[in-house]
Amino acid sequence: MSKIGFIGMGNMGYALMNGCLKFFDKENVLFFDTNTDRCEEVKSETGVDFVSSVNELVENVKFVVLAIKPQVYEVALDGIESSVNEDTIIISLAPGITVDKVKDLTSAQKVIRTMPNTPAMVGEGMTGICYDEEVFSPDEEIVIDKIFNSVGKYKKVDEDLMNAVVCASGSSPAYVFMFIDYLAKSVEKLGLTRDESIDFVAQTVLGSAKLLIETGEDPDVLKEKVCSPGGTTIEGVKKLDENELEKAIDEATQACFKRCIELQ
Repeated sequence: MSKIGFIGMGNMGYALMNGCLKFFDKENVLFFDTNTDRCEEVKSETGVDFVSSVNELVENVKFVVLAIKPQVYEVALDGIESSVNEDTIIISLAPGITVDKVKDLTSAQKVIRTMPNTPAMVGEGMTGICYDEEVFSPDEEIVIDKIFNSVGKYKKVDEDLMNAVVCASGSSPAYVFMFIDYLAKSVEKLGLTRDESIDFVAQTVLGSAKLLIETGEDPDVLKEKVCSPGGTTIEGVKKLDENELEKAIDEATQACFKRCIELQ
């Protein structure tokens, strides 16, 4: 089995490595992080060994997962090209970093650009991925499939759509958490406790998403099914429309997209 190495043990690197342990033995996984205390902590929790440098990791694995912020790519990957060979596969998780930029920084010819999201931490992530299928073997694609199925679902898209994926799923969990927080705070004013409010709202968000996915119906159709004429829901929906919820979300999307372009 090809070894998989992770550079960076933040939330996303840790979540993805943990997911991989469902399909790969810990002996086939390595990681590196600049924080040695974090390395010891992760090894204690997972049983996965760590190495002392980026180059040591690259020299000992076939799949290298870059779980680091886009702002530190150039510093973190300085000198990595001396350890990359023709079989090395680089998997980038960073928003805004193109396949060509990763190739320039690493000298790798096999590069996969991805955009996962934080629900991967509980096995319900959504990842957009792009790569040139012609340069990967069937066995390599099986490993790619296992890596990203281990933390949820993934969808392959063209690279020119990856910034849109960042807006759709990469950054948007923050908006969902904001919605849950604001609605919970609002109903707290009506007598529910903080914990009760979050329980009601969070389960409703979870169930609503599942209903949409399993029925395949358009969100607007499902919304109308809740909005009985003369009922309670339609009054709340009117207020959301009056306060231009759609406009606020669109502006957030455009700001997110603009930042993706700036990071390229």
